Amino acid sequence: MKKKLFIALACILAFCSWNTKQKNEIKKAIWLIGTWENKTSRGSLYEQWTKATPNELHGKSYMLKEKDTLVFETIRLVQEQGSMFYIPTVKNQNNNLPVRFALKTVSDSQLVFENPNHDFPQVISYTKINADSLIAKISGIKNGQERQQTFAMKRLK
Repeated sequence: MKKKLFIALACILAFCSWNTKQKNEIKKAIWLIGTWENKTSRGSLYEQWTKATPNELHGKSYMLKEKDTLVFETIRLVQEQGSMFYIPTVKNQNNNLPVRFALKTVSDSQLVFENPNHDFPQVISYTKINADSLIAKISGIKNGQERQQTFAMKRLK
């Protein structure tokens, strides 16, 4: 009887430990919060992240043109169903519908999301260089060729 009780208790503790780990993945993305800038020859590209709820961050990508803010992508980073998902909605793409990318890698300095069924990109990643610098990258196969775009971003104060 004691052996069965011990096994049941061990299973409950293992499940609670696994469940807690799953719920805390979004906490490893908190370093994204803030406004980031990527300077290009055509002007600056910005990405802004805010905390919406304990399980969700909201992001948007935009450019400034004179006095106008041109938002071309909104993003939900959400912890649900035991995992984390990167869910962008890009203006004039995918019929303006959101696309889900599932978390594949998470650490204190890197987030990697994948959707092998998406046309391009299939992989979206963020790598923290330091508190004020990150690399965002989109990659995958496009027209039968491996492609990638890298965005070096600096945090705005």
